[in-house]
Amino acid sequence: MSDPSLPALAALVEAIERLNPMHRGFLRSALARTREDERERLERYLGYCAGRGFSTADLADCYLTLVWDTLREQIHFEQYGAYRYSTYAEVAAEVYNNDEYMTRYMIGLALTAFLWPNHLAMFRFFAEELPRRARGAYLEIGPGHGYYLMTAMQQSAYDRFVGIDVSATSLAETSALLAVHGSPQRTCELRCEDFLAGTLEQASYDAVVMGEVLEHVEEPGRLLDRIVAVARPGAWIYVTTCVNAPAVDHITLFRDVASVEALLQREGLRIVRSLVLPYDGKTLEDCVARKLAVNVAYVLERV
Repeated sequence: MSDPSLPALAALVEAIERLNPMHRGFLRSALARTREDERERLERYLGYCAGRGFSTADLADCYLTLVWDTLREQIHFEQYGAYRYSTYAEVAAEVYNNDEYMTRYMIGLALTAFLWPNHLAMFRFFAEELPRRARGAYLEIGPGHGYYLMTAMQQSAYDRFVGIDVSATSLAETSALLAVHGSPQRTCELRCEDFLAGTLEQASYDAVVMGEVLEHVEEPGRLLDRIVAVARPGAWIYVTTCVNAPAVDHITLFRDVASVEALLQREGLRIVRSLVLPYDGKTLEDCVARKLAVNVAYVLERV
């Protein structure tokens, strides 16, 4: 990565490759498929991180934490055919309640939104499908690093924004990002609580977004049921999840795309548009046969 106009990105790539030379081919291939505007957005995000005191070495460590942890969980999955954990309690102490780890995890996850082709494709899908003129209330469940919520505040016309997450660290990351790159004309209410607690107003949200959360809970159907409950009729609903995709905090294993879509439909959601992303470089058939990761994203509406 030698573009002189993107020095922070070049430095990050060099640091990652120095620490993990075997990742070089994947990283270079992924960056070659990004657009100029996406690389520029990544450069701005790296500048934002630098402004918060994160060095290039820190950012490389955040990213590689995700890479190494995912590899470890993939090895476990291949050996046992199941995720390592199956309950929220098992991962809460190690992940969600561990402030130091969660900070690295959230920043690493934000970087994968640019550097992992499937994650980038899901962000493109979100940005393309996000209603630009709709008004009303926008809810995001599990905003994590805040990049999707920031994008919605910058690019949509919704009047009210709410983010809800069980992790105080995640909300701190979201709040820090919005303070610098949010919309100056709008504010966002961030609530540290369990969405399943049911404290949000019924039938009150005109957009509901939940990215990469279903696989983190024990009863994903309950989450979808709550989404149906808080969404207004005609609300724009965006949900993503994954199939055969082990990670340190994934507990619900979807074994095929049909299982995900059957669950959505059982919980009263109709698929308007979908994006199915096999493991990079593989076909969906390959992924099914070899139990490789598949990412899925859906634009939904209440039935």
